[in-house]
Amino acid sequence: MKLPRRQFLHLAAGAAALPAVSCVARAQTYPAKPVTLIVPFAAGGGTDTYARIVGGQMGRMIGQQFVIENVAGAGGTTASTRAMRAKPDGYTILMGHIGTHAFSVPLYPNLAYRPDADFEPIGLVIETAMFVAGRKDFPAKDLTEFIAYVKGNAEKLNMGHAGVGSVTFTHGLMLNSLLGVKPTLVPFSGIAPATTALLGGQIDYMMGGMDIGPHIQSGAVKAYAFGAAERHPAAPNVPTTKEAGLPEFQPLNWFALFAPKGTPRAILDQLTDALDKALDDPDVRKRFLDLGGNVPAKPKRGQQPLAALVKSEIARWTPVIKGATVKTN
Repeated sequence: MKLPRRQFLHLAAGAAALPAVSCVARAQTYPAKPVTLIVPFAAGGGTDTYARIVGGQMGRMIGQQFVIENVAGAGGTTASTRAMRAKPDGYTILMGHIGTHAFSVPLYPNLAYRPDADFEPIGLVIETAMFVAGRKDFPAKDLTEFIAYVKGNAEKLNMGHAGVGSVTFTHGLMLNSLLGVKPTLVPFSGIAPATTALLGGQIDYMMGGMDIGPHIQSGAVKAYAFGAAERHPAAPNVPTTKEAGLPEFQPLNWFALFAPKGTPRAILDQLTDALDKALDDPDVRKRFLDLGGNVPAKPKRGQQPLAALVKSEIARWTPVIKGATVKTN
């Protein structure tokens, strides 16, 4: 049967529009089931805690539960690879961070993904800063004296860290690079045993998170500077690195949500909006502050700021890590 030309053109146009209509329909019905949020470390750690806090609130925003899936291994790159290869439908997203999306590039020559190209950015979740900390009897009373002493005695000093690729390790490399020193690096299986070694005087200094706050307050360790724009309420007597005379050193860690490349824009926008609203929730903000973190300011939130952050962090950390001739398995 031969169709009239007008009817044929109408049917053809309708058929051509089907894929677009189908995509819109999928986005409009999203989410129809729980969302899996992959966390690249074991349960109970900082990354896991941040993910559970923000995921719980985002789930309430979009009307579906966020199910946490902990996938540990290879500095977070195992989980990131899994997320990258997931179906791009908005039902699998990743809690990435500075390690998985910046440190990983120079650390792992055979990295299975490109952090700045193989993911869709959803948004920054939380930022945390670190302390420059020394053993309690370290012979320096402030950061100026610390810098002078480390420069003059680097060959006799050791810096502890929680393993190659950890934030304690990599921010320590940055500090040593800025000071032009190469002390002995002492690895531990995690931040807890490294902190124990600092408390016992087995190591001279290290980069520490808010978990060492109580030890700073008790005088069990010395804190020379805090790497944020403002002092932290939990350690108000510790100056920022800018106040202490080393403004170029900003040991900040960041955590952010990513989706697999190709996730529909409408779904990404919905997730970004839910994240933004979650970060404005008073309970979420208080819980993050209690954990020593800061909620990112509005200009830092969203997809484009995160995409720019990933690119700039890769560029910043690659020469530092390569210059330290770090080797990984």
